[in-house]
Amino acid sequence: MPVVAAAVSYLGLGGAGAAGGEPRPPHATELAYAAGMGDELVAVSAWSDYPPEAKKLPQVASWQGINVERIIALKPDVILAWRGGNPQRQLDQLAALGMTILYIDPASVADIADTLDRLARYSSRPEQAHQAAQAIRSQAASLAKRYAGNAPVGVFMQFGNQPLFTAGGRTLQSQVLRLCNARNIFDDSPVPWPQVSREQVLIRQPQAIIAPGGAERIPSVKAFWRPELTVPVIAVDEDWFNRAGPRIMLAAEQLCKALAKQDSQGQQGQQGQQGQQGQQGQQGQQGQQGQQGQQGQAQDRDNAMAASISGNH
Repeated sequence: MPVVAAAVSYLGLGGAGAAGGEPRPPHATELAYAAGMGDELVAVSAWSDYPPEAKKLPQVASWQGINVERIIALKPDVILAWRGGNPQRQLDQLAALGMTILYIDPASVADIADTLDRLARYSSRPEQAHQAAQAIRSQAASLAKRYAGNAPVGVFMQFGNQPLFTAGGRTLQSQVLRLCNARNIFDDSPVPWPQVSREQVLIRQPQAIIAPGGAERIPSVKAFWRPELTVPVIAVDEDWFNRAGPRIMLAAEQLCKALAKQDSQGQQGQQGQQGQQGQQGQQGQQGQQGQQGQQGQAQDRDNAMAASISGNH
């Protein structure tokens, strides 16, 4: 069964010169491979680079649109499309020609698992799709249980500097934070991908910043916020975090561990401060008691001397 994974894949997050807005990664391609459909894929969208075999397939979609003529020539049985990233007019044109369009729009970890189960009916290896779906559900449940006792950490997710924008509460990325018992400081945003100002971030006082990209991005993010904000910056693999595919769980594992470490260091700092205060209090109390003892001894000497003088008289 020939399949085209035609999700628009222009990635507008995390890098210099990013246009801003919602991530547009080639998640349909990754999901198709995870569902055991790699042998059936005949074409993919631009930026489809995982797994490596995907780079060998022809690309029929990009941020500029869909190559309708090329897709017609390939005669696919199913087209995997992303409603939020593909031009609807071109998809309607393909549907009018009798082609089956399967929309893949996962907005949560549960949606990713459900999508894999849906893809099983088109896969030559349906058991692989169901196993991948169950693995994601198990990983999510395990993370939520493991980090449920951690103190919630307020987090700012920074996608680019100019413009500065972030993820709201109704995004996959924000849900990943909730698995770690962390709190997105813009969880209450009425839009999924708000552009925010420096002042809005500072007012909400994040305890950590998540920056999609490599570790080399950390110094520039720290420099961007100094001197007003000097909190830890956590880099997370951009493809893991931005693509709504199985590798989102790798991002979740990485972030949960990093945020738990921040929580642990914060608790140790508080304990150390409390211990220092307690030690100072004990020293102060001991010093006060010693001073009172010395004063008492001096008073006894004075009384004895007074008694001696009285006796001599």
